[in-house]
Amino acid sequence: MLMLLMLLFLMPPENNSAKQQQDDLLVLTVATKETEGFRRFQRSAQFFNYEIKVLGLGEAWHGEDDKKTAGGGQKVRLLKSVLEEYADKEDLVILFTESYDVIFASGPAELLKKFKQAKSKVVFSSETLIYPDRRLEAKYPQVREGKRFLGSGGFIGYAPFLSKLVADWEGPDSASDQLFYTKAFLDPEKRESINITLDHRCRIFQNLNGALDEVVLKFENGRVRARNLAFDTLPVLIHGNGPTKLQLNYLGNYIPQTWTFEMGCAVCGEGLKSLKNLTEDTFPMVLIGVFIEQPTPFLSQFFERLQKLRYPKRRIQLFIHNREEHHLSQVNTFVNGHREEYRWVKVVGPEDRVENADARNMGIDLCRQDPVCEYYFSLDAEVALKDPDTLRILIEQNKLVIAPLVCRLGKLWSNFWGALSAEGYYARSEDYVDIVQGRRTGLWNVPYISSVYLIDGSILRSQLTQPALFRSGKLDADMALCHNIREQGIFLFVTNQHQFGHILSLENYQTTHLHNDLWQIFSNPEDWKEKYIHENYTAALKGKLVETPCPDVYWFPLFTDAACDELVEEMENFGQWSKGDNTDTRILGGYENVPTIDIHMNQINFEREWYKFLLDYIAPITEKLYPGYYTRTQFELAFVVRYKPEEQPSLMPHHDASTFTINIALNRVGIDYEGGGCRFLRYNCSIRAPRKGWTLMHPGRLTHYHEGLPTTKGTRYIAVSFLDP
Repeated sequence: MLMLLMLLFLMPPENNSAKQQQDDLLVLTVATKETEGFRRFQRSAQFFNYEIKVLGLGEAWHGEDDKKTAGGGQKVRLLKSVLEEYADKEDLVILFTESYDVIFASGPAELLKKFKQAKSKVVFSSETLIYPDRRLEAKYPQVREGKRFLGSGGFIGYAPFLSKLVADWEGPDSASDQLFYTKAFLDPEKRESINITLDHRCRIFQNLNGALDEVVLKFENGRVRARNLAFDTLPVLIHGNGPTKLQLNYLGNYIPQTWTFEMGCAVCGEGLKSLKNLTEDTFPMVLIGVFIEQPTPFLSQFFERLQKLRYPKRRIQLFIHNREEHHLSQVNTFVNGHREEYRWVKVVGPEDRVENADARNMGIDLCRQDPVCEYYFSLDAEVALKDPDTLRILIEQNKLVIAPLVCRLGKLWSNFWGALSAEGYYARSEDYVDIVQGRRTGLWNVPYISSVYLIDGSILRSQLTQPALFRSGKLDADMALCHNIREQGIFLFVTNQHQFGHILSLENYQTTHLHNDLWQIFSNPEDWKEKYIHENYTAALKGKLVETPCPDVYWFPLFTDAACDELVEEMENFGQWSKGDNTDTRILGGYENVPTIDIHMNQINFEREWYKFLLDYIAPITEKLYPGYYTRTQFELAFVVRYKPEEQPSLMPHHDASTFTINIALNRVGIDYEGGGCRFLRYNCSIRAPRKGWTLMHPGRLTHYHEGLPTTKGTRYIAVSFLDP
């Protein structure tokens, strides 16, 4: 009902005169099968209440092939046949148009008005380029203004004159309709007797081939039109002829009133497929293809999000392609822990030496060859899919091919292209930035998608049957897929109606450490925060969950268990612990007054990342807890200390060489060790049960003389930073 009201609001009002004119108009088109382009054409016609008669539906196509210069005779035959019943209707105006690559931009009243203003019995669309025989150029009449050459994709005329136009057609279906109509127009006698002219200034028809620079979108008063800048006209029909199908797809995202600034997306609620009332065992069967094609950070979190998809596991088949030895343990951990939950799981590992394109074809084939596979969901490991309902949302959109928009946080890099260059590579569409940044939300027909997308399984078994969808010439696998899908007349959609997630940056990911994700604070800061910063840190930043166990000593949550564990394991893996002597060549001057057994952050090449962590997470909370003090979190010493009863159980009373110090507990008292803690002598105040992942923040000089209490059992680890020395 809401969608109906929106359409009524947007549609131009029809008076009785316009309604009478509409009754004197018939639209004819040829379509042998119902493609997505045809359905788009029908939708635009229905929006303006055109009466459409479709010719040839269900008939085998013998006519035009885009790869040949001839073809289309079948359209003339079908038109000639149907015109016989209208040959005596002198007042009937007939519009003949293509359908797969045409959209209406305005209604019948405007169409008829412009046709009658042309003062001809038959009006053909015009072209900038001559086709199919350039040798005929000299025979074309010269024009004072506008386009000179005839286009056969759209023409309009009175029924008797159109019948006369095609009366002598006797060619085969494979003959050229364009050539037939061109010769009729170039015959002076026939041109005059039928009274044929061209729509030189694109008032009725806009052919896009050779005219892309002429056409822009015009948004005005809740309506969207295509405006021809060369002639300052508003064409009624837009035809993406020749190699301009993608530009028509772009225009079709807005025309007619598909998306407006006032109403947003007017078609996003059309044809939805609800899953709400289904029981778990009746959900569509989905094959999810997971692709780990290069070293990828936060892979464990990727698998956690995969597990959290709100979709019945028994209705999911799982295919995993992992090319990386580095990720074997993470893949095995996931598969061994969850294999039994899914309908089946198949893993192709690095030992199988399967290339990217071949692996993706394997995933497609597994769905194609299984009649119960209703959808194929491809998911690359660098996609952080945050919305657990993503799969359900995509299925409910009920499109043959659809992708959720994901992009790199804070960047314009995304998983779709709004346009292609002449060479078939990336080009930026006018609306790309607005779509990526969410200023325009809706459902967008685009030429390229990657990284995460859903394909209807039925078209893999019908239209997309070629054995290697991910191969086409020298194109990359994802570009080849999109090319092959577009070649079959299937639309690629991307939706940004929800916040689905984002794409990780892989450029600076190194695999030289034990826990490489720790080094990702610059490249993927949000994912780093999700994995390593305590879930209650934000509350602490707001002044909640901050305790004051001793005067001017603050205690608050900072690290997750993962951060604590990985930092400890990284240090133990490095293994070069200091001796705990006063002599220490790692520091300026080479002498340590109060030595500990420790490893400095710079020894594991973590100093730069640690500084970024301090600046992002310690500086903001310092300024709240110590009002009037502003820090840049500079440090000379940042290290992990290890306490053992048999090694160094405690630390003598001392001042820190800092303005303030943070001391993060990295493991659990009573479980990993016993004893330990910190005592501030001036206040006789001790903290004997530090919580894992929580940090103590206290002044370093003058007032807070303190000592490390003895560790009596096990091993205690803390991360210490002397800030603003």
